[in-house]
Amino acid sequence: MSYCVNCGVKLDPSLKYCPLCNTPVINPHDLSKMQPVSPFPKEKGQVEVVRRKDLAILLSVSLTAAGLCSLLLNLLVFRQHLWSLYVIGACVLIWVMSIPAVIYTKLPIYLSLLFDGLAVMLYQFLISFNTTDHSWFFGLSLPITALCTLATILFAFCLRKISSAFLMKALYFFAEAALLCAGIELLIRRYLLLPLRLTWSAVVCSVCGVIVISLITILSRARLRNAVRRRMHF
Repeated sequence: MSYCVNCGVKLDPSLKYCPLCNTPVINPHDLSKMQPVSPFPKEKGQVEVVRRKDLAILLSVSLTAAGLCSLLLNLLVFRQHLWSLYVIGACVLIWVMSIPAVIYTKLPIYLSLLFDGLAVMLYQFLISFNTTDHSWFFGLSLPITALCTLATILFAFCLRKISSAFLMKALYFFAEAALLCAGIELLIRRYLLLPLRLTWSAVVCSVCGVIVISLITILSRARLRNAVRRRMHF
């Protein structure tokens, strides 16, 4: 006597399908003769890769549309102040930063970093239109952004032209961090008409100086350098 494996109804031996749920009747002795059926499809599907040119067009059109829409809303509806400049500046900043990744991948890293710095300066300039005093932009924001851009370009130059080893990267980083903090504090004190001397940045320079001297000592001693590399797995 056999029963349906799906609904459990009693089956006649001559039936090939269950009369209640139409489930095929399979003899357990025939299971070993049946070929296993995989639940996965035999053909491998692959999603078409989006071309970089199409992605660049989509990004450019989307950012341009966002900037124009915010400008129209600012001019026609919400006219209290020029808030649309924040959106337009952000769109320009995103577009410039996406150039090496999406729009033009062969752009040299130095030009890419320079364009990023210029885009940040432009964004800050647009923000200054909503302030009554523009001296903060020319006296503080612009010099600090230029200093950070120059430090980033110098760091990229050291990695590409001198050495990209981990210990050398750390040496470049801490040396530039000390110089950058000192430069930022001097620019701030100059803008505030304070005496040009180091206060909080002196602490940063001291800590970074100790680290830099330690790294130079490690790099100058081959056995010490190899021992550090083995223990830190780099």
